[in-house]
Amino acid sequence: VDVPSYFVGFILTNCKLSDQNHGAIILADPSPIVFYPISSTEIRCMVDVPSQNLPSLSNGEMSHYLKTLVAPKVFPETYDSFISAIEKKDNIKIMPNRIMADAPHRTPGALLIGDSLNMRHAITGGGMTVALSDVVLLRDLLRPLHDLSDASVVCKYLQSFYTLRKPMSSTINILASVLHKVFSSSSDPTIEDIQHACIGYLRLGGVFSSGLSAMIAGLCPRPLSLAFHLFALAIYGVGRLLLPFPSPKRLWNGAKLFWVSSNIIFPIIHSEGVRQMFFPLTVPAYYRTPPRNKDLKV
Repeated sequence: VDVPSYFVGFILTNCKLSDQNHGAIILADPSPIVFYPISSTEIRCMVDVPSQNLPSLSNGEMSHYLKTLVAPKVFPETYDSFISAIEKKDNIKIMPNRIMADAPHRTPGALLIGDSLNMRHAITGGGMTVALSDVVLLRDLLRPLHDLSDASVVCKYLQSFYTLRKPMSSTINILASVLHKVFSSSSDPTIEDIQHACIGYLRLGGVFSSGLSAMIAGLCPRPLSLAFHLFALAIYGVGRLLLPFPSPKRLWNGAKLFWVSSNIIFPIIHSEGVRQMFFPLTVPAYYRTPPRNKDLKV
């Protein structure tokens, strides 16, 4: 289990975001800040803090960190409520952001779903989306079964679950990890170029912004669509650096952007399983049929 960062969360009251009924994210240094309404009067704030820089909550270091380094970067309309929330006793909660790739082991009588099987960074809030998708998938797989008494046979059949869940889980997992890596502070100027490329890509509108938004929301769980957008984003970022004229320096910066992007994306895709993501029909378990009930008369 990898813990790249922690979410420091607290509730803001008596304030509203500029765009009501929508969440907001601030791409700040050293890491993002997320706001989203949870009621008509409350807004939850989640500050992403790198694991290696986590201040202590007990001795007041966390409050000082939030007031001096984070508060100046929040929206003006939320600043006063932000400070008040920090000063409120026992209002600050800390949650580790864990990343764990799935490595299922067949165990008769047990099946892991959601975060118990694999975890992704919480920046996109995709954990419950994956868990509920697992529930629906498992419901459909169990529906034709009439006898659950033979755990080993049922377990062998349900191995297909770990392949069938891949389109949804891998799409959301990869996006969460990529977004966190890209939008966390870095001394590498190429990362900043990638950040500007991501924002510019979303500003194109149309299928470019709606496609990524749909995948983050779990409405388009297609790994091939994800690969298309990631590749298109990299091409857009390189093209943006080459314009208006591809000088040697621009060519070098474009090559670095493509290289750094590849080093971010490909290891994450590899950890998810290339075969299960893009070629699920080649996995033998995909074709397993439900075990027949010996007592069932046809």
